[in-house]
Amino acid sequence: MSLKTGNLFEKLSSKTRPLADRLRPQAINKIIGQEHLLGEGQPLRRLLDARKLPSIILWGPPGCGKTTIAPLLAKEVGLEFEAVSAIVGGVADLRKVFESAKERKAMGRDTLLFVDEIHRFNRAQQDVFLSSIEEGTIILVGATTENPSFELNAALMSRCRLLILNRLDEKNLETLLKRAEDQEGKKLPLTSEAREILIRMADGDGRTILNFVESLFLYPESSLLDSPGLTEAIQRRAPIYDKAQEGHYNLISALHKSVRGSDPDASLYWFCRMVDAGEDLLFIARRLVRMAVEDIGLADPRALPQAIAAKEAYEFLGSPEGELALAQSVIYLAMAPKSKAAYVAYKNALQTAKDLGSIPPPKHILNAPTGLMKGLGYGRDYLYDHDTEEGFSGQNYFPEGVERHSFYQPKGRGFEEGVLRRLKELENSRKKKI
Repeated sequence: MSLKTGNLFEKLSSKTRPLADRLRPQAINKIIGQEHLLGEGQPLRRLLDARKLPSIILWGPPGCGKTTIAPLLAKEVGLEFEAVSAIVGGVADLRKVFESAKERKAMGRDTLLFVDEIHRFNRAQQDVFLSSIEEGTIILVGATTENPSFELNAALMSRCRLLILNRLDEKNLETLLKRAEDQEGKKLPLTSEAREILIRMADGDGRTILNFVESLFLYPESSLLDSPGLTEAIQRRAPIYDKAQEGHYNLISALHKSVRGSDPDASLYWFCRMVDAGEDLLFIARRLVRMAVEDIGLADPRALPQAIAAKEAYEFLGSPEGELALAQSVIYLAMAPKSKAAYVAYKNALQTAKDLGSIPPPKHILNAPTGLMKGLGYGRDYLYDHDTEEGFSGQNYFPEGVERHSFYQPKGRGFEEGVLRRLKELENSRKKKI
């Protein structure tokens, strides 16, 4: 009787567990979306086949399988499994695990320690792993959604192998939907269009789509939800975006490079991704100004006023109307001819100024307000350009003894086509006057 009661409670317990937990794969070959690591001949598969598992950092977006993979690694290689969350655990918890692992090792059993959200430990706390990893007390498997190069210290990273997990694509998410339907023994109450929208709403996160599915199974299978019905049934998932971390830098980089690449459509897409994620729009406005001077420059002198005007319009109108001004600036900058000649000229001139030190200007271009300064030759032989026939004297303005430099070298795109022509005219005239 007690055995049957126990089985009954087990079944009830399993039914009350979240669907995402009930569908968690029980074998490593059931993991989806990570074939680049677990496929035949791939890095993690080779390690498992050799039964030689090093300490590992699993880096990937939410819901890609990091937490699922960790215990399966221990199962595959025959290791004792311990888990700690960096959100609720601390160094004291880790030390208890290390002590238990030492005792097991003395009896010939090795321990895999899984640390979820390992980036939550500060850099000093991360040092506590070092000796235990080096001594072989534990095999560490850390999971993080944040770029390890930003969040984990170099000493820890040097002792671990970094494995990058992919976000789940639409095919992977469809596989999860079918697994959920098989588990529940019924179909999701969705039209085909709503099913596609559900997959997009999950944004590559397997855990999120299964949480969505769990609430959708509460609806009768006979009453199919269309797209508006789906939107009403579940709230839209917030985009994966951390304004202080890698997501922030990745999207602004994508926007900047799309503008530089003269692709207005891609530029608008990345701009809208950042708007949708709640990015500070003044940050974007400042970056647009930077693009105008760094990537366009004098190829289109109107680009900078456009970018500044968009920033001012946004501040004046506020959101959401002001966002259109920024979008207009994004399109303008993307379509403008590109030149980094002014940017390169500034960089080279700055470096030359640093290299040459405090060399004084040539005396002929110095003012001489006192008799002493006149006596020293200040202003002597200076040619006033406006008094010349061409309005150009061709005199030297670099320090005496310093070879003339050509910092600004336009490529002849857009407005700089005329600038280049003018520079060549001035250079030819300068040579004739020397």
